[in-house]
Amino acid sequence: MTSDSRTNSLPARMDAEFNELLGELAACGHQANELMVRTRLPGWCRRSLFFFLGYIAKSQGRVTEKDVGFAEALMKALKLSPRQRRKAISNFRKGKTAERIPALKALGLKLTHRIWPSPALRVAICLCHAAQLQGRPERSRRYRCEDAIDQMGLPIRVSDDILESYACKVWITEPETQPRPSTFEQACQLLGVTRRDSREIIKRAYRKKVSECHPDKLAQQDLSPIELARAKDRLLRYQQAWELISQRLSV
Repeated sequence: MTSDSRTNSLPARMDAEFNELLGELAACGHQANELMVRTRLPGWCRRSLFFFLGYIAKSQGRVTEKDVGFAEALMKALKLSPRQRRKAISNFRKGKTAERIPALKALGLKLTHRIWPSPALRVAICLCHAAQLQGRPERSRRYRCEDAIDQMGLPIRVSDDILESYACKVWITEPETQPRPSTFEQACQLLGVTRRDSREIIKRAYRKKVSECHPDKLAQQDLSPIELARAKDRLLRYQQAWELISQRLSV
């Protein structure tokens, strides 16, 4: 990877755990509630989790159905009992009414994340998922998510990496409609990779993307002129993205 990504690397143990969880998230189709089914979450984390979910949900003044639905999905994924659900709902409501995060909130996660990073990282993934329920998060939702992650003692770049994963795998559905990539991050998003991926992984993703819209392959399909034009534009964007990435990684 590039030199600047190395200098901002996480502690080795946290980085290894984070990579594993991001891989699990991708395998779950970027559904954080499904990740909780696979990896579980210690019970003592729930109070902070649902408080922060309520805090993020109210960032724009109104809690949406998607916010409530995601909280419900997490309760189901965590297999909460009726009593535990009532506590989770109570904490969600407390988060909704909070103007700022109490000083001692998530103290357990803050004290343990260096020796046992998994719980805090799993909560962070859930919070980032909540922030992007409407797509690319508005500034206020992202800021509240970052505030919560900072409160847990995690570096803010954790939220950057999680949301970048969503940007690459979820948000961009029509690369041909995107402007020419001008940054390394934009190029990675177009190819469906992240800055954490190695050159080999990025190159493999590029080749796969190109093969899907290569003229020789499209010639065998019964496509309309409009579909062919869109495929041509998509191929151009992939090539531009790879050119930018190649220049960056060769520095």
